[in-house]
Amino acid sequence: MHQILAVVACILDGHTRNMSPAATSTSSPTAKTATNPGAGKTADTSTSTSTSTSTSTTTVTLLEARARYASGRGYLAACTLGLPTIDTIAAMRADTEAWAGGQACASRYGEVVERVRVGYADLVNVTAHSVAIGSQTSVMAGLIAASLPDGAEVVLPLGDFSSMVFPFLAQAHRGVTVRQVPLADLASSLTANTWLVAFSLVQSATGTVADSDAIRAAARVTGTFTLCDTTQAAGWMPVDASQFDATICHSYKWLCAPRGVAFFTVAETFAAQLHPINAGWYAGDDLWASCYGPAMALAAEARRFDVSPAWPAWVGAEPAIDLFRRLDMTEVRAHTAGLGDALSDGLGLPRLDQAIVSWPDAGGRDLARLASAGITASGRAGRARVAFHLWNDRDDVDAVLDALRRG
Repeated sequence: MHQILAVVACILDGHTRNMSPAATSTSSPTAKTATNPGAGKTADTSTSTSTSTSTSTTTVTLLEARARYASGRGYLAACTLGLPTIDTIAAMRADTEAWAGGQACASRYGEVVERVRVGYADLVNVTAHSVAIGSQTSVMAGLIAASLPDGAEVVLPLGDFSSMVFPFLAQAHRGVTVRQVPLADLASSLTANTWLVAFSLVQSATGTVADSDAIRAAARVTGTFTLCDTTQAAGWMPVDASQFDATICHSYKWLCAPRGVAFFTVAETFAAQLHPINAGWYAGDDLWASCYGPAMALAAEARRFDVSPAWPAWVGAEPAIDLFRRLDMTEVRAHTAGLGDALSDGLGLPRLDQAIVSWPDAGGRDLARLASAGITASGRAGRARVAFHLWNDRDDVDAVLDALRRG
């Protein structure tokens, strides 16, 4: 009833007219059946079905996807910030105009958020019921950290991104122990005392891809819950979130959405271990009945972990997520990692089948050479770092090699 009243209010105020291309696109019903068993102590083997809407069911080729970007030559920094497609740019411009004209509407933004939730679920092989939405990786990791039992042990890889480290270190006052080990030793470091293993599927500083199969296998033996950050993976390689108890993804990098659109997937058995410490009106079972106290009735599914979305960012995210869910991610990986291997060949580095290539550059000399040649790259942890995505090709590889040789 409250949702109906909200929509009626928008109609009466004239706010539903032309909010954005994303919000007014034609949707078609799709059914998705998937399992989200998780990998830890109480794996859920049930199968659930979600029927919802999405903007398109047709596939997109690499060539077609490349055409959705207005530029990208020399931009090798998707690992820092992805580029928007022309569709994202158009959607956000239209939304800004609608906002300026007094035509924006909260309930219509909510419809956009739900379409994006469904699209992301499709991309990472889970149901929409197991996806919560938010805006920051650290906040989602913090939700899990705050839910750890007192005295629990967490095992992390050395040098992982701080958003996957600091939230757990911040629980030391409760006796939570954090062990940080080399990524290659992560699986063998788990014991029966390890409550959680948390790691990035792709390491931010180096681009190294974790051996998630080995980590999950070890976690099953020791009865350890698994948390995987897919921020540096989703968008250039296949990601199956159903294989973990929980995953986190901020989509402003490889998924090319605006910053502030993040996703949290969680298996039902692991969700039962978590406290919705960030609960607000958007986590309510009925959003529009949850705007005020004194009572709290949270959603039964993962949506109880939602935080209120930054609406304009989700308008831009809709065409971005829709694009990537329609791509063949195996083909995307072959393209991006193939360029990474070509650069590795030119630099005399081992082929690692990675979209991110990095090498020691403590003084920043190589990074300065790239910048002087008009190439956008990045430096992390004393290393130069380049990343290849949809808009890049062999000319970008040659440009990097030429810039470094000239120096």
